[in-house]
Amino acid sequence: FYGFKAGAVADLALIANLFFLAGVLASFGAVLTLPGIAGIVLTIGTAVDANVIIFERIKEEMRSGKNVANAISAGYENAMSAIVDANVTTFLTALILFLVGTGPIKGFATTLMIGVVSSFFTAVFMSRLFIEYFAKKDENMKFGNKLTEHFLENVHIDFIGKKKIGYILSACLIVISILSISIKGFTYGVDFTGGRTYVVRFDQDVKTNEVRAAVAAEFGGNPEVKTFGSNDQVRITTNYKIDSNDPAVDKECDQKLYKALKGFYLKESISEYDFCQQVDPRGIQSSQKVQPTIASELLWDAIIAVLVSLILIFIYIAIRFKNWQFGMGGVISLVHDSLLTIGMFSLFYKVMPFSMEIDQSFIAAILTVIGYSINDNVVIFDRIREYNGLYPKRERHDNINLALNSTLSRTFSTSMSTFVVLLAIFCFGGES
Repeated sequence: FYGFKAGAVADLALIANLFFLAGVLASFGAVLTLPGIAGIVLTIGTAVDANVIIFERIKEEMRSGKNVANAISAGYENAMSAIVDANVTTFLTALILFLVGTGPIKGFATTLMIGVVSSFFTAVFMSRLFIEYFAKKDENMKFGNKLTEHFLENVHIDFIGKKKIGYILSACLIVISILSISIKGFTYGVDFTGGRTYVVRFDQDVKTNEVRAAVAAEFGGNPEVKTFGSNDQVRITTNYKIDSNDPAVDKECDQKLYKALKGFYLKESISEYDFCQQVDPRGIQSSQKVQPTIASELLWDAIIAVLVSLILIFIYIAIRFKNWQFGMGGVISLVHDSLLTIGMFSLFYKVMPFSMEIDQSFIAAILTVIGYSINDNVVIFDRIREYNGLYPKRERHDNINLALNSTLSRTFSTSMSTFVVLLAIFCFGGES
């Protein structure tokens, strides 16, 4: 989108960012969970966003007549406030999630805080070194090509004039979401209903979808099956009779699991005793029971963490932009985006050909939505503040329209780069 050299710089910055992030996580001895991976995805998104903001500002400076060197200097300088505000709001959110949250929420927050710091360094300082190096080699360096150089350059959409259409559309979608949540509800995963978790080892590599089908046929419901370490070991979670504390039920579950999985052993048959008693290199390696009350506490911790984060975001934006309406608008848009996502999840979870349960991954995804949403808001708010300072006599709605139109290219680029990553995860990332 911005040319080969600029794209290469962005990629180098991302690789360095992941390198630093992995190094810090390894030094902490952190365990990488699914929410932690979601934190890495959000880190990549914010790092790309920072580069996109910078490149867009450089393009604007070049269109105003500056040479490449001066445009790069001015672009980085003018982009700094938006990048700082976006990173600070994301870091504060992650900090609150770390302090208030537990379990997967804390893992997400830890990865995100480290990622915010490393992405700021690589996007602002490291990328500038590479960009200035390329610019010295090529005084006519471009930030685009024939197809993208003037993409969304002269757009004059009257967003404020069409706000009623947006209000009506959003209101309809929110009403549909609330009705779906109230009537249809969700299918909760074992993370929130409680369940028994088993780590089972086989004597050959197995496919999780085949194991899942065998376990579901025996236990019913929708058990969770994931590869655990090597391909000959899986982690199985089921909420079968989780409300019962009868020891006989635990034994019954072991027996059912043996019946479901004994056909997956290749070299020789394994007895039920060896399979269940953890005395054989094969069979059940470990087992754990999570009560529904613990899962409920986890959910409430997540809700409290998000609410506190929203309050902190409101305070920071209101102070930073010297206007409480900006803070309120930011929080309302976060609630809007999150509620819409949750509502669509409730609306379509029964018709999808794959599992759409509410679990740790879902919470991590909603937190990621909040992260991207606040980043978008802050970038636009920053541009509105800039135009209010440059054109104080203009009507406010004119400055808002100008800010929205001038950031459209950045919004499109960031959205598409994130969508490509998510599409790859959706197609090749497995059920999780």
